[in-house]
Order: sequence, then C-alpha cells, then structure tokens
Amino acid sequence: MPATWPCPGPAGLADEHAVVFDRTRAARLLIVPPLFEEMNRTRRFLVETQRQLDALGIDSMLPDLPGCNESLQAFSAQSLGSWRAAMIAAARHFAATHVLAVRGGALVFPTSLPGWVLEPANGAAILRQLLRARILSAKEVGVAENSAELLEHGRNHGLELAGYRLSAALVAGLGSAMPEDEGQRVIRQAELGASALWLRSEPGEDPAQSAALARLIAAEAGT
Repeated sequence: MPATWPCPGPAGLADEHAVVFDRTRAARLLIVPPLFEEMNRTRRFLVETQRQLDALGIDSMLPDLPGCNESLQAFSAQSLGSWRAAMIAAARHFAATHVLAVRGGALVFPTSLPGWVLEPANGAAILRQLLRARILSAKEVGVAENSAELLEHGRNHGLELAGYRLSAALVAGLGSAMPEDEGQRVIRQAELGASALWLRSEPGEDPAQSAALARLIAAEAGT
C-alpha cells in the first residue's frame, strides 16, 4: 500500500511517499534503497521482498529518498546528510524496529537500528561508476572528458551524472563516504543464490531471491 510520511527538507517538513506493508505487528523493517540507477533496478525486487516479509509476519516500509521517485523535492538540493536525516525521520515515523540497507543505502541508513546491510557499497565506488558512465557517453559523441577534472568541477559546482544533477555537497560526500557500521549484519549476494539485480542493465525481479532474503531476515529477527 502507498503511504506518506513527514520528511525534513529546505522548506520544513514535506510529505514523501513510501510503499508499506503494515499490519501493526511487532517486527517493523525499514528498507533503505540503493542510490541512483541501482535504486531503479532493484525496486521490484525490494517490493517483492516486502510481500514475502508480509507473509512471514513482518511489517515493512520502503520510503523514497528525497529527490527520487515520487518525491517533489529537488534532487539537486540533496546530500548524503539530507538523505540520512530523511531515513532517520522515516524510521521514527513508522516506528521501525529493524533496518535493511541495500548497497549505497548503507551510506545513509539509521545506524541506531539493528538489522542488515546487503552488499554495502562505498561512496567512491558509486561515484566512479557514475563518472565512467558519463565519460563513455561523452566519448560516443566525440567529446573527451577527464574524471579528475570532472571531480574537481563537481566538488565546487556540482555535476550532471547519469541524468542526475548532483550538488557539490553530494559529490564531495560520496568521494569519502564509507558504509556505516554499528553491528548490523552484512548479507552477501551469494546467500541469495543468484546474480545481483543491480548489475543488470534494466530493472528486474527475482521472486526466489526475494524469498531467500525475506526468510533470512525473518529467521534472524526471531519471528
């Protein structure tokens, strides 16, 4: 079911959207999605995981990061700090008891909650991937670009990468960001029994992977 939640933003609180499976049960999982295109490629997988968790007795919430999906906030106004504050607010609003952060979501999830991180990615690797895509795209139209020069410009003025307008704060933050770690359990892709959906060129789903992830979380959450 769709829901909204009050998210902090430049103009105060703003309603953001979330996909929720909520029957007011004891176990309540906040899912922090990956960043950029990995978010789009894994959304169907994560929603299917929510359905599987629902069948196993766990409520779940998948909120939009500000500036992404249905959000009315500007992507260009976002930073790792604003996304982190948003996920803390979402956890509080939905009374989450656990968290699952996926890939780059491990850079912005509420570390006060127990839970899991699925194949956490550091910010520098995410940024390199975005820069590589821009350089290859420019090369196809005969334009030569240099990653070091692009980074320097991005840290000072922001940068357009993969269709996203990154603020200077987001470029700088990604360059040094490491996954948060307060004892959350790292889940490796091999535990789900198939190749990673975020590596595919198009959004996809894999019910078997979703089921494996849901069973793992339910077993370790003690439900």
